[in-house]
Amino acid sequence: MISNHDWDKWLERARVTPEVFALQPTYRALLMVVDGLKPGASDQFSDRLLSVAEVGARKTLAGRRPEDIDELAHWRDAYESFGAKPKRTRPSVESLVRRVEAGLPRIDRVTDTYNAISVIHLLPVGGEDLDAYQGPPRLARATGDEDFETVAKAEGVTDHPVPGEVVWLDDAGVTCRRWNWRQCTRTRITQSTTRALFIIDALGIGPEEPERAGHHLVAALRVFSPDLQVTQRLMTAA
Repeated sequence: MISNHDWDKWLERARVTPEVFALQPTYRALLMVVDGLKPGASDQFSDRLLSVAEVGARKTLAGRRPEDIDELAHWRDAYESFGAKPKRTRPSVESLVRRVEAGLPRIDRVTDTYNAISVIHLLPVGGEDLDAYQGPPRLARATGDEDFETVAKAEGVTDHPVPGEVVWLDDAGVTCRRWNWRQCTRTRITQSTTRALFIIDALGIGPEEPERAGHHLVAALRVFSPDLQVTQRLMTAA
């Protein structure tokens, strides 16, 4: 098993390219390696946390459209900056907020937990199975040749990003398209995941917010994974 010291070195090799920071100079990413998860089906705790997120989001919306909330509007601007149409491919946090009235999805307790934290803090939060990674994560503008494993018509397919699109990737291909729009199937969280990489994206908010969301996420995960070990790195243009 890789030690915490080795995870520090692994995260040091993570990169956000200058081309991405040129699009959004205030962008920050909190990367968190979490070891010792106890995965499982959605349960009473994750359901309650999602319910808290739903109540909070309804109060925040207060009759407004999601795109009228500043935190979500920043992400729409970011998508437009690399040519994406946010009405067709919405940032992950906006997609979740739009599902609040009908009820947030219940998937598994790890995924439920990070989705709830995303809605509570109005930040995109992604979770991926660390054991499926090949090399450290990078956020870059795509060439268009990278592989992206996904599902179409209930079958696994390999797709490719649009040239210039902002993507997270590792040495094997794209792990998440359009910044935080859609994750690949290769690295998705399952009920067998015991080690995960969580990525918290931040734009146009206070510098302390991604770390506050990170602390909340870890505290929530420790409710059902008390022996959790966490290694993290905050990435900024500076």
